[in-house]
Amino acid sequence: MTARILVVEDEALVAMELRFVLEDLGHDVVGTAADSAMAHSLADGQDIDLALVDIHLSDGITGIELGRELATRHGATVIYITANPSMLGDGIAGVIGVLSKPTDERAVQTAVDYALARRFGRPAQAVPAELRLFG
Repeated sequence: MTARILVVEDEALVAMELRFVLEDLGHDVVGTAADSAMAHSLADGQDIDLALVDIHLSDGITGIELGRELATRHGATVIYITANPSMLGDGIAGVIGVLSKPTDERAVQTAVDYALARRFGRPAQAVPAELRLFG
């Protein structure tokens, strides 16, 4: 099943790599954003199934709140991807979990597959080892 995915990452090479991985998996990347304003602009008026969100963006540590807003305001399933997972504590309401950077293609694929299975009410495989779920 093709999903509509938003990538929020300010490191251009990381964003491009995520985009390629997701497109290779058959998903529609609705856009990539380097800051919260661009992410909101891309999310407004679009159906987004999943957002992959870094917490340190070009406009500061805005990804934490952005992930919460994408989940609550836009109804997106959200996974944080960050080198600083400890900044998220026990989790953020409405957000599924966090992948630690650096990550690889397989970890992204299994986390995305798991999150989308949960979103669409399909049977999910075991929680990927690289994905730390929030309570």
